[in-house]
Amino acid sequence: MAGFLLFGVGYVEAETSAANPSGLPIPRFVSLRSNEVNLRTGPGLTYPIEWIYKRKAMPVEVVEEFDTWRKIRDWEGSEGWVHQSMLDGKRSFLVTSPEVYEMRLAPDHGAHPAARLSPGVIGDLLECGPAWCRADVQGYRGWVERSRIFGVLPEETF
Repeated sequence: MAGFLLFGVGYVEAETSAANPSGLPIPRFVSLRSNEVNLRTGPGLTYPIEWIYKRKAMPVEVVEEFDTWRKIRDWEGSEGWVHQSMLDGKRSFLVTSPEVYEMRLAPDHGAHPAARLSPGVIGDLLECGPAWCRADVQGYRGWVERSRIFGVLPEETF
């Protein structure tokens, strides 16, 4: 009795859900859900913890997905994997200006200051236009320049 192997050449159609399990756009910004979030070297609990984030609400950019794991990038460019349960869809920002920065009452450099924000301050993003974002920092509301913050994609408006 003769046997044979059949080798087939086929193709696989890429589906959005297969390449992107959440169905949400990549890249996108989210925030950390907890005051302690483990950044791992790969997408799973067996991968070593490379870093532990200690700042709830810090914005991070989701750059890749695998099953229930998200590869993120922080404001300094560090990348690693976190479980989706440690991320929140709430939009936030981090002040990247090297000096104290004034949030304004209107989206204009001449508008009155609403608050003075130190480097590293985290706040909530409410809306973003081409040059300015409306924000809330501990109850103080105003406008921040996109160029002074981390937490919004270059062409993104909402």
